[in-house]
Amino acid sequence: MPDIEFFFDISSPWTYLAFTNVQPMAAELGATIHWKPFMVGGVFNTVNPTVYESRRTPVPAKQAYLGKSLADWARWTGVQINFPPKVFPVNSVKLMRGCLVLDAQGQLPAFAKAGFEAYWRDDLDISQDSVVREVCARAGVDADALLAAIGVQEIKDQLRANTEELIARGGFGTPTIFLGDDMYFGNDHLPLVRAALERAR
Repeated sequence: MPDIEFFFDISSPWTYLAFTNVQPMAAELGATIHWKPFMVGGVFNTVNPTVYESRRTPVPAKQAYLGKSLADWARWTGVQINFPPKVFPVNSVKLMRGCLVLDAQGQLPAFAKAGFEAYWRDDLDISQDSVVREVCARAGVDADALLAAIGVQEIKDQLRANTEELIARGGFGTPTIFLGDDMYFGNDHLPLVRAALERAR
């Protein structure tokens, strides 16, 4: 059974869906998830700048359908997503560094879930220290300790390294899942991830 490498940035609503949906699937199939926080803006700047152009000149029919699809997926997944939030795009670097800090302590899933909910459900600006503190409170994390830890150079370097690793492996956005060298992009590809895991099992 290959492990699941889950590259993610909290600033994406589709990633919120995949983050929520991949966990019960992994538990059911006995697969281990390795969380890989990264900065999607760094990926867009390097290999996928067309994202910015599509935001500047959206196709109305496509945008309408994407809104409907997002709402359908949110309903099916059982989460609430308010799109677009007041601040979009958002600088998620503090939460993504926080995810790295907390991964070693086994607290990443709870912290990331609280971060997704704060931004996509409650429409809070996750770039602000006050909101980071709120996310910490929801996840049962010491906010003072976390805010100090995310300023450590090692954590900054690791987030950058994860971003560069995804680019080097052919990734172009969030969420990106790897089973070994086999890459899958997007929440809608989770059925294919499941199929590959079932074949391996």
